[in-house]
Amino acid sequence: MRRYSQLPARQDTLADRAHRYRGVLLVVLAPVALVSLVLLLMPRSPNTHTHTTHAAPAASKYAVIFDAGSSGSRVHVFRFDANLDLLHIGSEIELFVQKKPGLSAYAADPREAAESLVSLIDKAKEVIPAELRDQTPVRVGATAGLRALGTEKSEQILQAVRDLLREKSSFKNQPDWVTVLDGSQEGAYEWVTINYLLGNLGKTYADTVGVVDLGGGSVQMAYAIAEKDAEKAPKPAEGEDAYVKKLFLKGTTYYLYVHSYLRYGLLAARAEILKAGNANGYSNCILAGHQGQYKYGDKTFEASAAPSGGSYSDCRDDVVKALKVDEACTHMKCSFGGIWNGGGGDGQKNLFVASFFFDRAAEAGFINPEAAVAKVKPSDFKEAAKRACKLNVNDAQSSYPGVQKDNIPYICMDLVYQYTLLVDGFGVEPQHEMTLVKKVPYSDAFVEAAWPLGSAIEVASSS
Repeated sequence: MRRYSQLPARQDTLADRAHRYRGVLLVVLAPVALVSLVLLLMPRSPNTHTHTTHAAPAASKYAVIFDAGSSGSRVHVFRFDANLDLLHIGSEIELFVQKKPGLSAYAADPREAAESLVSLIDKAKEVIPAELRDQTPVRVGATAGLRALGTEKSEQILQAVRDLLREKSSFKNQPDWVTVLDGSQEGAYEWVTINYLLGNLGKTYADTVGVVDLGGGSVQMAYAIAEKDAEKAPKPAEGEDAYVKKLFLKGTTYYLYVHSYLRYGLLAARAEILKAGNANGYSNCILAGHQGQYKYGDKTFEASAAPSGGSYSDCRDDVVKALKVDEACTHMKCSFGGIWNGGGGDGQKNLFVASFFFDRAAEAGFINPEAAVAKVKPSDFKEAAKRACKLNVNDAQSSYPGVQKDNIPYICMDLVYQYTLLVDGFGVEPQHEMTLVKKVPYSDAFVEAAWPLGSAIEVASSS
């Protein structure tokens, strides 16, 4: 016993001590580990700085969309998470910057047209982390302005823009991402935008809403239809786009009826209405006291008031004639001008109506101009038109202070056209409730109900 007691004491190894005090260690370390795990899994708050230079979370992806319109160029930057839900960029849900004039103002100098986008490109760069820029797709969609220049001049400008993006943007770009959008693309992207913001994508087609987008040069109708109806779609006339686009969004296949009616945007339709009703050298749709001409594109039309002033009923006859409502229909059912209407159905029952519809309703005073959305009926446009057509230009200027002076003589015509387009053109019942939309509530923000977001969703889905 004495021999063993004189041996030096054995030194405990780290493993021995850990084993001996394992209970104590578990009591101490378990809460620490749990807190660490919670901190690791907590969502990071969105970056609150507009100018972002730090690395973004791995799940973030961006898209840059240029809306190159006739009146100006606009850049939209969107940021998505892994589920393609929008994330904030600073305090806003998107970066939106615009400048004037548009690309078409530089018809004689394509390089200068492209250079006009440099400041917008720089703004986009400021909010996209440097390490993500070469993964961020950039698209440029030109609309009516470049269409009006003709193919040769517009293509020269588009090529200059492609060269600029390749040389100076550092964003992911492809030649076919810089293009003149046709009306069907605009309509489809608008449909995607609104249904995305409403949270409808991924649901059945019957749970989506239809969209009517009234621009200046064309009007688009877009709504989802059943697959069996899509299979019955007639072949379009030569030079026309297919009536149905197949889209795969948020795990769901949609068959989208979409058609763009060229020459039936609000400003273009004025020319068609003046042509249809000018047999006597005046128009039944022009307010009393106005003598003048209306120029659209490279043509000029007589736009003087009738001796008795505007007339709602006579103006409506002229609009019906301009819409070619009675043109022969070779399909099961047509809208106007012999165009297939898509067959109707659940995807069209809930209509969201955008652009000039909202603007004129606000200016005519039957919706709040500060609202983002408003519920209306086609009959509201009819009643507003009846009031407007009785006025002369001076009274109208006082009654509609929000209408630009150049548009005052046409306020009767515009409202009659909008009512007739909805009811006689698209077959909407006069008392059917629709939603006028300028911006759509999303999360804690409002997002513009415009085509660029639809384009961003498409390119972000495939990149």
